[in-house]
Amino acid sequence: MPKRILVIDDDPILLELLSSHLQMAGYSPFITTDGATGLHLADEAQPDLLILDVMMPGMDGWEVCARLRRKSNLPIIMLTAKGEELDKLRGFRLGVDDYVTKPFSFAELVARVGAVLARTQRATRLSHQVTSDELIVDFDQHRVSSAGHIIDLTPTEYRLLEILARAANRTVPNEQLLAEVWGPQYIGEIEHIKHYIWALRKKIEADPGDPKHILTERGYGYRFE
Repeated sequence: MPKRILVIDDDPILLELLSSHLQMAGYSPFITTDGATGLHLADEAQPDLLILDVMMPGMDGWEVCARLRRKSNLPIIMLTAKGEELDKLRGFRLGVDDYVTKPFSFAELVARVGAVLARTQRATRLSHQVTSDELIVDFDQHRVSSAGHIIDLTPTEYRLLEILARAANRTVPNEQLLAEVWGPQYIGEIEHIKHYIWALRKKIEADPGDPKHILTERGYGYRFE
């Protein structure tokens, strides 16, 4: 069964051309020119991926993305006429999977669709939990336990641990943690993240002063072992 691709863009000519290229690549496209209709189609058609334009009248791409993320993990590729880093940071904070800057080639965009779908399929085959000794981070249940006992975390503490655990054995930069957990307005506030890391260590580490799960890469970030 062909993968269903929803495309939301206020340019009807681009929509028709992109729809044709997606069909030739073996996908089943659904198209609309406005965000409200797009949200309705996302519920009705249950697409496998969304291609979403940022600049649209009425409900723009940011609002569509934010509303979708409240209820869905649908992969999203944003189309933007801007190449600014702040736009990308905003998009990644909202859970955007990839960016394509206008003008683009249809071949490039179709290739990006295939790459994002492949990553998504790999992710669904991965374990839904991460284990380190007796510590278990269960992503489906949003629950953390150690030796069978549930650890009571605040939503912020859990979100911080989840980001680190999903990147297990890789150091996550401080700025990325600040942006993904608290938002871009906290960029640069390293002391803020240190406070939460210490609070988290006190709950999950046998000895917070000699941590085994959350390790510090001084001057760069933190790593979940």
